Amino acid sequence: MKKLFNFIFYFSFLFLLSIKSSISEEKIKIGLLLPLSGKNSELGKSVLRSVNLAINKIDDPILEVYPKNNYDSPEKNYLAARELYDDGIRIFIGPIFEKNIADLDKFNDAVFLTLSNKINKKKNNVIYSGVNAYSQMDAINKFLKKEKIEKTICLIPKSDFKDEIEKGIQKTNIKIKKVFYYDTKPTEITKRVEEITKYSVRKQNVLDEIKRLENSGDPNKEKKIESLEKRDTLGKLDFDSVIISDFDETLKSVTTSLIYTDVSPKEIYFITLNQWFDESLLIEFGSQNLYFPSVNKKNYDDFSKTFFKNFNLYPTKISFLSYDLVGLVYYLAKTNDSVLVNKIFDKQTVFKGKTGIFEIENKNIKHLLNFYKVENNKFKEIF
Repeated sequence: MKKLFNFIFYFSFLFLLSIKSSISEEKIKIGLLLPLSGKNSELGKSVLRSVNLAINKIDDPILEVYPKNNYDSPEKNYLAARELYDDGIRIFIGPIFEKNIADLDKFNDAVFLTLSNKINKKKNNVIYSGVNAYSQMDAINKFLKKEKIEKTICLIPKSDFKDEIEKGIQKTNIKIKKVFYYDTKPTEITKRVEEITKYSVRKQNVLDEIKRLENSGDPNKEKKIESLEKRDTLGKLDFDSVIISDFDETLKSVTTSLIYTDVSPKEIYFITLNQWFDESLLIEFGSQNLYFPSVNKKNYDDFSKTFFKNFNLYPTKISFLSYDLVGLVYYLAKTNDSVLVNKIFDKQTVFKGKTGIFEIENKNIKHLLNFYKVENNKFKEIF
């Protein structure tokens, strides 16, 4: 930690159980604003199930949760929030998506924990609890310093989350040598990676060196030429690591293109964003030796198993986050004046939950993520 927190608590559900009978017995009421019908209903129901698991784990009758269907609509989300607000509820989990936060600032003495991973706050009483680009870049920055990596380039796709990546870089002051942008079409990716890695120049260097040796009097030129003919390129790269700000098939296209241009992940660090332990990476050749920040894998696996055991379904990624939010609200309400609910997220707090550790300050949340590597078809924890 760079500074000493005035107020630090390390949270776990086991500890929560030990404080159930302390402080005030006033009801802790949480409103849930979720899409329980429509195209995102399965996402909303997964979060609701996760919240139920958390309530059962805490097992305290003073904790009450009131779910409302917001129909994934800004207008209906506001009406659902209004109804719960009129019933005395001042703290909410949801909405899931940022698009539905319209008019929530009218409830200025309430707090809304959206599961969105955006960085910039649009409303003072809306807290973004998703794993954002700031949290991810902060973990990457820690890894770069740990490994003494100094010449890092960053590849950012021309997509909707481009601005979020840029904000994450800016907020962490991570040392980036140069940022490159690319079109996400597969053919354009290869072309762009060739430009970034100066592939044509490095390929020509091989031909030029072979020609030079052929015209030289070097007694070992035949062996040297034979060795060069087995190479694709010649010449050092001007970076020692690359951050690929992408996911899924596009990420795989970028790593494949890098390998095609003779950039080896055994020599250059390949780093990406939180992949939520996508198992398709384990069987992908271009994903071996790939590094990424993420939530705590052991806890994530344990939660998934518990969720499946209870519901015969696997949880969504954000439902894992919602599990911790219930515990967080319960803990802060039990250790603060729950009447002033809009103030309990102002203090500097370190919160430890299932997802890992994250910091809370001035109604902002930053996850302190773990770091992993794809190695030998497994996810290996680095820190």
